[in-house]
Amino acid sequence: MAAAIYSLFIINKSGGLIFYKDYGSAGRMDTNDSLRLASLWHSMHAISQQLSPVLGCQGIELLEADTFDLHCFQSLTGTKFFVVCEPGTQHMDALLKIIYELYTDYVLKNPFYEMEMPIRCELFDINLIQAIQKNRVALLG
Repeated sequence: MAAAIYSLFIINKSGGLIFYKDYGSAGRMDTNDSLRLASLWHSMHAISQQLSPVLGCQGIELLEADTFDLHCFQSLTGTKFFVVCEPGTQHMDALLKIIYELYTDYVLKNPFYEMEMPIRCELFDINLIQAIQKNRVALLG
């Protein structure tokens, strides 16, 4: 079975891509495409918050397409975490919250990390891989 998760993006509150990881084997994006997608998503998310008729709307949380789903979680600080996955993949909101916890534990508590800058943290990468693998096992089992 193919990987349920195609890619993970983390965008800072200004719309800059600070982390990108590709988990799919087909349709890999180059760096410019991933930067464009992150910037486009940040803009669409911000516009949806302003245009929503629902009071207190936090923006788009799920975008469903024929070939993929895009799930988004925005932290209180405005950092956005989004996963591109197979259509109909369940429990992505829980996975995004786990990824956010890993981000707070291993990136924000890292004394060498500068806010809003690209994430280069080995402990975050290791624990992220474990979380993604646990999620895949849970989806298969």
